[in-house]
Amino acid sequence: MVAHTLRSKLYLWPALTFLAGAAMLGGAWGFQILGGLYPCTLCLYQRWPHWAVIVIAGLATLGARRLGTRGIALTAALCGLIFLAGAGVAGFHAGVEQHWWEGLAACGNGDLNNPNMSIEELKTRLLAAPVARCDDVPWSLFGVSLAGYNFLASFVFALASIWAARAFWRKAT
Repeated sequence: MVAHTLRSKLYLWPALTFLAGAAMLGGAWGFQILGGLYPCTLCLYQRWPHWAVIVIAGLATLGARRLGTRGIALTAALCGLIFLAGAGVAGFHAGVEQHWWEGLAACGNGDLNNPNMSIEELKTRLLAAPVARCDDVPWSLFGVSLAGYNFLASFVFALASIWAARAFWRKAT
């Protein structure tokens, strides 16, 4: 039933994918703005795949009839790969939070290692910027951090997108 509905309305899958990416970004911003959880460097990196999905799926939604079934299949596959990359970044971040491996150099103190910075400039930057470390878990539910939930959601969205790509491709051939 779901596969038949998706195949008969080509714009539906890219629109759902667009909404998935927008919901993930909306949740991140909600935790940041309403919850006061300032994002670390890896948190910000996790947002880029969702932006990419929003742009690609948004354009595919608008041009679904021109793309046709094969075009939608390729778009779904591309979004699936992007979601998979996002799951990789989120999984890496979750590992950093669990201290399974080291984070990036930017995770600790960002650009505060600049040797040309004066003491006064360093003091100003330290006092002005909220500190968010990549290896801290500022929020969790059932022992799973936001990075962990992003990993799970991105992985599920990747699988769903790849499934949709296969379904559309089969219809086209």
